Amino acid sequence: MAIALEVKDLHKSFKTGFIPKRKKILEGIFLKVEEGEIFGYLGPNGAGKTTTIKCILGLIFPDKGEIEILGHDYLSLQAKQRIGFLPENPYFYDYLTASEFLRFYAQLFGLDKKEIDKKITGLLSLVRLEDSSDIQLRKFSRGMLQRIGFAQALINDPSLVLLDEPLGGLDPLGRKEIRDIIVRLRDNGKTVFLSSHILQDIEMICDRVAIIVQGQVINQGKLQDLISEKILFTEIILSGIEKKDLEGLGECLAADGGRILLKVFDEKKVNGVLEIIQEHKGKIHSLIPRTETLEDLFVGMVTKQ
Repeated sequence: MAIALEVKDLHKSFKTGFIPKRKKILEGIFLKVEEGEIFGYLGPNGAGKTTTIKCILGLIFPDKGEIEILGHDYLSLQAKQRIGFLPENPYFYDYLTASEFLRFYAQLFGLDKKEIDKKITGLLSLVRLEDSSDIQLRKFSRGMLQRIGFAQALINDPSLVLLDEPLGGLDPLGRKEIRDIIVRLRDNGKTVFLSSHILQDIEMICDRVAIIVQGQVINQGKLQDLISEKILFTEIILSGIEKKDLEGLGECLAADGGRILLKVFDEKKVNGVLEIIQEHKGKIHSLIPRTETLEDLFVGMVTKQ
């Protein structure tokens, strides 16, 4: 598999305070992103995610390290031409309409005038804003602004798309819309490098992830390799049984409608619970084995640091 982005031993520090002292932000980042995948870059606030992206884009310069984009030096024109970027807090000329906004960026890239209208129509359709093409951006919702930001990031038909916290501040519907667009980008052959701290969304769409804590990548790889399939506990919601009949089998909690939520941590005891329910003519409403999630992995790694 060809490599879309490779980062080797990246270091970055900044001067801070009245009497300047250097604060280390990145301390030896190594990343390798393959073409045609969605790569999640995860970490708590202040871990160094945005600093890494700014270094990749050449917006700030690292103290040390190497960055290659699609086989080219990251500062070369060949690399710049093949990148799309959506920052965490983008600034838009909000007096422009959606079409005018995209036309402005298309002209900055020097696109052929004959192709611009076709390109704008296709991108507005991709982000589902075709019915809002003549509306000023100041009238857009946060979710709509994120989608027009995506369209701007794709105006030059990039091979690598960098997204910094694209799901932040969105409601569940807005997050789903953005997730769908990201998956469509991958399906269209794009490589997506996605920075986020919203773990549930990352788990849904990413092929591989890297976890950064205090300026260092502490783990990276495919989700199925990082997350254990071992059952942590079995969650059983039941009714028609007294709590005293379940003593010693697991953790009992009250649930809605007089039901009991039972967490069974010993797999060998699950059959015993089912036998008790049958003997007392109780009822099982759900039985779900809970395995490790990306959130479990992330919290465990961060709290160890």
